[in-house]
Amino acid sequence: MPVLQIEGDDFTLDGEPFRIISGGLHYFRVHPDHWADRLRKARLMGLNTVETYVPWNLHQPRPDTFRLDAGLDLPAFVDLAAAEGLHVLLRPGPYICAEWEGGGLPSWLLADPDIRLRSQDPKYLDAVEGYFAQLLPPLLDRLATRGGPVLAVQVDNEYGAYDDDAAHLAHLAELLRRLGVDVPLFTCDQPSDLGRGAVPGTLATVNFGSHSLRGLAALRAHQPTGPLMCGEFWNGWFDRWGGRHVVRDPGQAAEELDDLLSTGASVSLYMFHGGTSFGFTNGANDKHTYRPTVTSYDYDAPLDEAGDPTEKYDAFRKVIAKYATVPAAPLPDPAAKFTAPGIALTESAPLFDNLPSLGVPVPSERPLTMEQLGQDFGFVLYEAVLPVDGPVLLEVDEVRDRAQVFVDGQPVGVLERENHEHAIALTSPRAGSVLRLLVENQGRVNYGPGIHDRKGLLGHVRLNGAELTGWTSRPLPLHSLDELAFTGTAPTVGPTFHRGAFDVDVPADTFVHLPGWTKGNVWVNGFHLGRFWSRGPQRSLYVPGPVLRPGSNEITVLELHAAHLARTVDLRAEPDLGPTDE
Repeated sequence: MPVLQIEGDDFTLDGEPFRIISGGLHYFRVHPDHWADRLRKARLMGLNTVETYVPWNLHQPRPDTFRLDAGLDLPAFVDLAAAEGLHVLLRPGPYICAEWEGGGLPSWLLADPDIRLRSQDPKYLDAVEGYFAQLLPPLLDRLATRGGPVLAVQVDNEYGAYDDDAAHLAHLAELLRRLGVDVPLFTCDQPSDLGRGAVPGTLATVNFGSHSLRGLAALRAHQPTGPLMCGEFWNGWFDRWGGRHVVRDPGQAAEELDDLLSTGASVSLYMFHGGTSFGFTNGANDKHTYRPTVTSYDYDAPLDEAGDPTEKYDAFRKVIAKYATVPAAPLPDPAAKFTAPGIALTESAPLFDNLPSLGVPVPSERPLTMEQLGQDFGFVLYEAVLPVDGPVLLEVDEVRDRAQVFVDGQPVGVLERENHEHAIALTSPRAGSVLRLLVENQGRVNYGPGIHDRKGLLGHVRLNGAELTGWTSRPLPLHSLDELAFTGTAPTVGPTFHRGAFDVDVPADTFVHLPGWTKGNVWVNGFHLGRFWSRGPQRSLYVPGPVLRPGSNEITVLELHAAHLARTVDLRAEPDLGPTDE
């Protein structure tokens, strides 16, 4: 493969002028059986490059565990890109933002109460070096300098929006070099942060979604020589629970892209194809109010969540054709979809009846955080005995992020971080009643100083002003549901798993719709699709076709509150991402 060089104000590949026309495609948000399809559609739209972040928290879920297999087989993804004739921009972090849980930083870092993330703290740097030392060796032969498709590697991500520690960025750049990365390095920042996020001797790129000329002018003012490049051209946006589905007019976005490309600058679309934050992997923002991100990462991208071309795909393809050669092929057709209305979930397994199969309680005087329990995602069930009867006031220093409160198994209320709630009045039927708080990690903060986001119950819990002690903390990561004991569908109180079956002739993509359900999670054949919540905007969950199989299939819904009496779900051909801003 040709090698990328920076010569004056231009990129060259083996001495020939080259413009990067790239798009974001996160392998970890796409079923691996779909990687080749998405890459082919990237090339057909006119892209010559794809970029991807790398999520540290999935690749190294525990300090002594490193994964590079199945849906995390990054070398295989890079090889597929090369087979499609695409170059690759690699963005390994260690921090990635990406509206991803914790910005990609593994939660076990936060088990240390004093660690300073994204800094020169030796504890953080040692962890980063250990991560890179395992991630990079399998990728070195895929660098362009060694015949591979990887043209360039990014240093951290939008560091100027976080801090201005030049020594930290220089340290990360030197670490990449020391571990064998010999292709060009680059940074990316928003226009106002370029000075804070720069690394001397490293190419700076700028991120924006509009006012292209102004953004590129800011980059040129900061970097008088070198290629102009928009590292992230925001052609869409993400959604949060309780908001609206954000869309951007395809024509207006195409005009902005045209303005950008008319300057001769390079570009990477964010996103070309967003995909899905499957399972518990969505992130959150906290700018004085905590706001968790939805499961879908459709992002109003040119290729939608199911990998089908949109109006924006066609509009961008026509713009790119003005500046580069676009394959002479018709627009890809939408993929076939599977439908099955009215699937009855005929079996139930109450969560509280199945606790021994889901997690082991840990006793302590005060509640333990998820990080203290060695847990990444999911729920923690906290239990204590109420020493008095009658009306009481329960106060919690910090709920991270949503606590359902039960007394003797009966629900008595909810405390939500998003609403800045810390107290609830309840009645204890008797001295010795059991208090339970089921706390959901709704996504660690992925942007800004809030990334030090520990989960569970933090600090003290007080009952009528006095500290309540003598707790058990039971981690419920829900890695597997195999040991659940399902019975008939008699009415249940409290969080419950509901299971049903449906038949498939030919597996294909589909969308789970849950009318009448309230909040929880969905699995199909053991594959964790993600969260649903009646507050919206998202009202369906994407099911990749490869998750289904010919014959009988299984769907399981964890309902945290209450479902309609019929307990049915639909598999439909179209998603419902909610009302838009327009």
